[in-house]
Amino acid sequence: MEIVLKYFADFTEPQLAQFRQLEGLYTEWNEKINVISRKDIDSLYEKHVLHSLAIAALCTFDDGAHVVDIGTGGGFPGIPLAIFFPKVKFVLVDSIGKKIKVVQEVAEAIGLKNVTAIHGRVEEIKGQTFDFAVSRAVAPLGELWKWISPLIRMGQRSDEFPNGLICLKGGDLTKEIAESNLKKIVQAWRIPDIFPEPAFDEKFVIYVPKLI
Repeated sequence: MEIVLKYFADFTEPQLAQFRQLEGLYTEWNEKINVISRKDIDSLYEKHVLHSLAIAALCTFDDGAHVVDIGTGGGFPGIPLAIFFPKVKFVLVDSIGKKIKVVQEVAEAIGLKNVTAIHGRVEEIKGQTFDFAVSRAVAPLGELWKWISPLIRMGQRSDEFPNGLICLKGGDLTKEIAESNLKKIVQAWRIPDIFPEPAFDEKFVIYVPKLI
C-alpha cells in the first residue's frame, strides 16, 4: 500500500480502508481461483493497483460519468478506479464467470456501491452506453476499439479528455497501433514517466477519443 501512497496522498479514510482490504481479499480468493499471477500477488499494490491508477493520474472522470472495464479479469483496472472515483459508475465485464464472481465478492466485501459486474462479452451488452471504456491488455487495440466504439457516447465527461477508450498496454506498440488504423488519433504515455518504478518499464497508457 505504501507504493500507492507514494504517488497519491489525498484519499479519504473510507478509500484508504478499501484499498488496504484488497491485499487480504485477493490473497484469499487467489488461493481458490487464480485471478492474479501467483508470482505477482506479493506485488499487488504495485503491479495491479498502482498500474490501474495510471489512468487516474492522467484522467479525472466527472462525477456521474459511466465507465466500462472491458475484460476486467479479477477487477483491474476497474476496482482501483472505482475506489479512486466513488461518484463514478463502473461496469466491469468479463467472459469468465469465476473471475466475475471474484469481482462481485471483492466489491461487496469492501462496500463498493458504484460497481456493477457483468458476466459476458462487452459487445453483447445491450441498452447501455458509456462515457469511457478502460481496459488492461485484453486484445489488440484495433479489436478493442471495434468492440467498444459503438457503446461510447459522444461528449466530454472528464476535465482532460473527450469521451473515449483508455487502456493499459505493454511492449513495442508500433505495429499494433499501425494495424489499428487509429494512428492519427491515438495518444500514448509511458507509465515510467508517471510512476518511475522498474515494474512499469515498457508499459503505456493509450487513449483513443470518440470522434464520430
